[in-house]
Amino acid sequence: MLYGRAEEQERLAGLVEGARTGRSGVLVLRGEPGIGKTALLDDVADRARAAGLRVLRGAGIEAEATLPYAGLHLLLHPALDRLGALAPPQAGALSAAFGLSSAPAGGDRFLVGLGVLSLLSEVAEDGGAVCLVDDAHWLDRASADALSFAARRLDAEGVALVVAARNAADAFPSTGLAELHLAGLDAGAATALLDSHPVKERLTAQVRVRVLTEAHGNPLALAELPAAFAAAPSGEAARPGALPLTERLRVAFDGQVRRLPPRTQLALLVAAAEDAGHLDVVLRAAGELGAGLTDLADAEDAGLVVAGAGTIRFRHQLVRAAVYEGAPLGLRLKAHRALAAAFADPADRDRRAWHLALASTGPDDHVAAELEATATRAAERGGDAAAATAYERAARSSTTARDRARRLLLAAEAAAQSGDFTRALALADRVPNTPGNPDDPDDPGDPGEERSTERARLALVRANTHFWAGAFPTAHRLLLEGATAAASRDQQLAAWLSMQAMYVAWFTGDRDLSRATADRLRDVRLPAGHPHRAILPLMALLGRLASGAPGPGDSEARDDGDRPSIVAEALGQVGTGDPRTTVMIGGSAWITAQDDLAYDVFASSVDRIRADGRIGWLAGALGSLGEAELFLGRHRDAAARLDEAMRIGADTGQAHAVSHFGGVRAYLAAVRGDEPHLRELVGAVRAATAGDSSPGPSWTQWALATYDLATGRTEASLNRLEALARGPARHQIPATRCAPDQVEAAVRLGAPDRAAESLARLTEWASWVRQPWVDALVRRCRALVAPEEEAEGHFVAALGLHEASAKPWEAAHTRLLYGEWLRRAHRPTDARTQLAAALTAFEQLAAAPWADRARAELRASGSPTVDQAPDPLASLTPQELQIVRLAAEGSSNRDIAARLFLSPRTVGYHLYKAYPKLGVTSRTQLGAIVRAGS
Repeated sequence: MLYGRAEEQERLAGLVEGARTGRSGVLVLRGEPGIGKTALLDDVADRARAAGLRVLRGAGIEAEATLPYAGLHLLLHPALDRLGALAPPQAGALSAAFGLSSAPAGGDRFLVGLGVLSLLSEVAEDGGAVCLVDDAHWLDRASADALSFAARRLDAEGVALVVAARNAADAFPSTGLAELHLAGLDAGAATALLDSHPVKERLTAQVRVRVLTEAHGNPLALAELPAAFAAAPSGEAARPGALPLTERLRVAFDGQVRRLPPRTQLALLVAAAEDAGHLDVVLRAAGELGAGLTDLADAEDAGLVVAGAGTIRFRHQLVRAAVYEGAPLGLRLKAHRALAAAFADPADRDRRAWHLALASTGPDDHVAAELEATATRAAERGGDAAAATAYERAARSSTTARDRARRLLLAAEAAAQSGDFTRALALADRVPNTPGNPDDPDDPGDPGEERSTERARLALVRANTHFWAGAFPTAHRLLLEGATAAASRDQQLAAWLSMQAMYVAWFTGDRDLSRATADRLRDVRLPAGHPHRAILPLMALLGRLASGAPGPGDSEARDDGDRPSIVAEALGQVGTGDPRTTVMIGGSAWITAQDDLAYDVFASSVDRIRADGRIGWLAGALGSLGEAELFLGRHRDAAARLDEAMRIGADTGQAHAVSHFGGVRAYLAAVRGDEPHLRELVGAVRAATAGDSSPGPSWTQWALATYDLATGRTEASLNRLEALARGPARHQIPATRCAPDQVEAAVRLGAPDRAAESLARLTEWASWVRQPWVDALVRRCRALVAPEEEAEGHFVAALGLHEASAKPWEAAHTRLLYGEWLRRAHRPTDARTQLAAALTAFEQLAAAPWADRARAELRASGSPTVDQAPDPLASLTPQELQIVRLAAEGSSNRDIAARLFLSPRTVGYHLYKAYPKLGVTSRTQLGAIVRAGS
């Protein structure tokens, strides 16, 4: 019976009922040790089984917290018979993660998380499933990341997931998941629980009061302290307030353990040191120390452990802690040595390595080598966080400073690869900066050349950490220092660091810094056929722009007609296989106003990343694809991509992606006239932005200015745009592309002189990139500031140039301004033609404020406006739109699920919701509707 937990039980029962009826739900239980988390999980399991649901149950194990996917395997191994029903990339990732195949993991931990989602969905096919995870604070990092990734995507599968963890900030990652914090029992429930204790008759009134006072409503304390307090001499460690609650419980358990025979204590110590519960291993190791099965039986009789089905587990983790921490150091070392010998199977070599490490008392090259091999295997299975831990421990076991430095560098690189940049920087800071160690006779050092490459790699780790934290100048300095260090030994690494330094210099907005970095790039040489050789011209291009956009007479640039081809040449030579170079190529396409090419680059990159399962790179690629779709006027698709990019960015801890693409999404909200969403996104960008040079704030500045311009707050709009164009982000895309809005705002405000600077900037860019759609914008802006007799020629020329590019948003805007000019020129018939075309385009783009403006102008021109027939696609959410488009292309639910990181059942659920909105009854009817709305 559970005392005082009726509300918690009711909430958990609701999750079980939801799973039974096809709805998914997630809840993270948090609380101190002994507060009742496990008891609530037991209650959920009983309810689920009574309702006919399948129950999967697992737990984090402290001894396996360094083994990637150990916790996940314990949870899911009963369901691995369903592995064949998963999409091949997911099945392959899970198989590799669990060691079921010899191949290394084909993707990262987030692809494994997608496999978890699909596997849980398969398990729930038979009528719902309940998944329970205890002690999640002990889960290995890879398991915790994959499980939380899956949890955030549970929707319509019929899966209830309940995770129990302690309150510590670094316990199970639960961002975006519902939490329930368990407090102590109230006085009535605590008294009732105490009254149910078997020794209640032996409790004096004094002890009874002491138990209730000391327990603070903790159920485990109420169960364990009575006997301990009754047996403890007055004034000893159990006196009120002597120790924190968990320590008092350890004292209580320790008293029970120390009353057992010595050989039983020894057998318990081996079980506590192993902790994973492998009974055969514990017995082999205990036998080496003179204990055996009968000794464990005594512990089971005492109620401290439970054995069965080849496993042994402690009644509570605090019992294990009391056994282990209460044993002398010498016995603990012997226990770990015996366990290392007991793990003789090659499949257990990682566990053996860790027990060898725990048994060592100082540096040991053999132990260090075993741990380094463990780290390498962990990295191959996608467990970069576990690899970092093993490399770090290997460094501690190294006998020479040289090996310590090398392994610490590997640990830092693995931590950075896992996305834990804070840990990566801490590890990098522990790597010696000088070659060798003159105080170590076993490490004579080297002349410096051998370590130059390692210094460069170290600089790259530190630079990446500072870059993602928004500290761009620091990142730039570190990259150049690394390039200098590598130059004498590894020219190719030096070149790569120099190119990345140019990319970071562009982010700083510092023209002098960009100019100096661009000068440095002139000395970079790469051999023919090197994959990065085609990137050099792009970075030179970036350097010229960041240091002051050159005009048509720039002597260092190619001929005007050839400049844009630099990007296409790089794409042809390098491709989109490496996400790092893809960013540089796609960004350069935007800089040269080749938006179609940028779309092709990022669309190809997204497809490649999805196929490879490299979900850690997907947020950046998806967000960039959404940005490309925005520039091409595909606003609905852009919104869907950006929402997914932000969701994945949050899942993978990429605040930079959340900031950047949240800003782009805010611009779309401004175009749609959705002020509440706009304000929400602006706040989200501010919260996620770490540095002053992030693109996110410049996008939100443009978004707010756009909304101000659309709603008649012209002066506020112009002020924002001028601040953006003159501020530290003046080199970034929003500052470049907002120039037409700045000209329009100045003219509408009656201050055409304030348009001169932005028009000059736009004209210079146009003369450099020579793209028809940019020339069209220049013509539109000149029409706004030109004398009356010259304006129409510019408008007509602009519309002609728009015909050469698929830019519906820009063309509609030009038609709107031309129509307004025609109406003011008393030519209503001509005005209606332009305004009607603009209205149709704005309605298709769901640009409500602009459609309202065109509609008002039409009425003013004497034309009764007719509302366009509603577009059924406009009623869909961004996620529903993505699913409908893919279904219309013929993709199956399973294919769609794999592409969008959903479960097949959730895909089916969203299609079921979309059908009535679209007025269809089957997926065969979707193609015509999608084509009509495109």
